[in-house]
Amino acid sequence: MKTVEAVKTLWNWDRRGRSVFLVADLRKMFPDRSPKTFAEGLRRLVRQGFLEHVARGVYVNPLSRLSKRYLIEKIAVCLRRGEYSYVSLESALSEYGAISQIPMSRITVMTTGRSATIRTPYGVIEFTHTKRSPVDILNNTFIMEKRPLRIARVETALRDLRRVGRNLDMVNLDDYEDILEEQAEAAARATPT
Repeated sequence: MKTVEAVKTLWNWDRRGRSVFLVADLRKMFPDRSPKTFAEGLRRLVRQGFLEHVARGVYVNPLSRLSKRYLIEKIAVCLRRGEYSYVSLESALSEYGAISQIPMSRITVMTTGRSATIRTPYGVIEFTHTKRSPVDILNNTFIMEKRPLRIARVETALRDLRRVGRNLDMVNLDDYEDILEEQAEAAARATPT
C-alpha cells in the first residue's frame, strides 16, 4: 500500500470518528493488496509514525484529531469485539467515589470474553471474564454519551468485586450506601407520576 493512499484513508476514517483498528479492519481498507504487500505497508506506516501498534492485532492512528479521553476504552472494545464488555470493579467504584484510590492508567473491564491483562502505551486493560447473560449485563449497566464501553451500576460493580474475590477493604461502605441512596432519589425524581 502506498503511504499517501494509506494516510488519506486513515484521515477519512478519522473524520468519521474512528482511530482504533484491528488488523482485519485495516485489511478491509486495502483489499487489493497481497498479504505480503499489506504486511510490508503496515510495518512502513508504523515505522513512519502514521500508525501505532498498541496491542496484539490492534493499531491506533496517533495523528488522530479525535479526543484521546476514552482511547483506552476504544482499544478494549477492539480487543473484545463481539463480546459484551463493561467498566466495573475498581474503575467503576472509583468513578462513583466508593473507593478512595483512583486506578491510574489502568481500567478494569468485565467481559464475556476471556480474562487477560493487556499492557498498552495508553494504560493497562484488565479483562475479567463473567458468565452473566447479555440480558443481565444490559440490565445492570448503562451507556454514557460518547463513551465506548458500558458502565456498571454501583451495586453491580460491588457485586462483581465480590464475585471475583477481590479485596473489599478499599470500598468505603458508608460512601457506597450514600451513592445508592442518591441514585434511588434520582430515579424517583425521573419517574413520571
